[in-house]
Amino acid sequence: MKIVAVHLLNDYSGSPKVLMQLTKGWVQRGFEVVLATCSNREGFLSDLKGVQYLNYWYKWKANPFLRLLNFMASQSILFFKLLRIIERKDTIYVNTVLPFGAALVGKIRGCRVIYHIHETSMKPRILKAFLFGLMRWTASDVVYVSHYLQKQEPTKGKPIHVLYNALESNFLSIARQIKRTQRTPRNILMVCSLKGYKGVNEFIALAKLNAHLQFKLVVNASQSEVNDFQNGITLTSNISISPTQINLHPFYQWADIILNLSKPDEWIETFGLTIIEGMAYGLPAIVPPIGGIAEIVKDGVNGFWADCRDMENLNKRLNDLCSSTIYEAFSTNSFEMANRFQENVFHFKSIEMLLRSSRGKVFQAVETYF
Repeated sequence: MKIVAVHLLNDYSGSPKVLMQLTKGWVQRGFEVVLATCSNREGFLSDLKGVQYLNYWYKWKANPFLRLLNFMASQSILFFKLLRIIERKDTIYVNTVLPFGAALVGKIRGCRVIYHIHETSMKPRILKAFLFGLMRWTASDVVYVSHYLQKQEPTKGKPIHVLYNALESNFLSIARQIKRTQRTPRNILMVCSLKGYKGVNEFIALAKLNAHLQFKLVVNASQSEVNDFQNGITLTSNISISPTQINLHPFYQWADIILNLSKPDEWIETFGLTIIEGMAYGLPAIVPPIGGIAEIVKDGVNGFWADCRDMENLNKRLNDLCSSTIYEAFSTNSFEMANRFQENVFHFKSIEMLLRSSRGKVFQAVETYF
């Protein structure tokens, strides 16, 4: 089987990491894998063994109009590059709704087109309507990263699957070697993009309210971008901001609690891979009350739900978690939850789906792979 996997922006964020994990599993299974992604960035999709690369141009721009022009140009380039090499027997695997050029080629050639949907928050609305409309028209199968996302962006008349993201096997093996000693929780970690809708400013505000705690913020941004951001704000002495990190293990080892403070009215977290990574270290979590991320953090069990727009409640939940009376139980529950997201099961379920022909068949129920 030949799989042509397509992703737009190769970086160190969640969606390319998931595709990297899938690609490694497909190569191990003996599938021929062609990976199409932008050529001018380093990220999780760079230099994968056993993969044939088809690079195409895309450049992100801060200006929304220029960004849209570049995006449409990149998809035109992708379309014509793939049109020359795609055959009907190939499977097109579209990671996120963005690389629609690949889906159009698959539709024209009569290929099986599988969409892996990670997102629901997208602006402007007309672009979201266009991209999700194309997905519903061209897709043979649709994979969602959570039940929330499947319900939020439903697709009728096609096989649909919920495939939760997984922890890399080597990540789990490293995490399991670390024996956490009993201690008073005081180290707070958040890993996210350097965006306002990710709750970056709220995290900084929490640090100001809690001088007795230590805070670390790791952002998916360069050091120069971090410097520019810090020039416009005042940080207290108990918080530090770090740029993109390929190795997050030292941060998880340092932390006692992990946060996700995405604003529900601006950005819905459809899964939350860094939260699962933190839980592999036994870190209880505080996350938004809606989205796929609320499927992995059970309120009052392995963490709390809290809306970052309600700072009083958020601060209370954080200090509740710092209480030794509940922390150890929450930590144990977090570790047990993380163990459910095994990479070998993730690979097996993905390959099982790929080998099952979907032509002419519609599943009546959502297939959940956990």
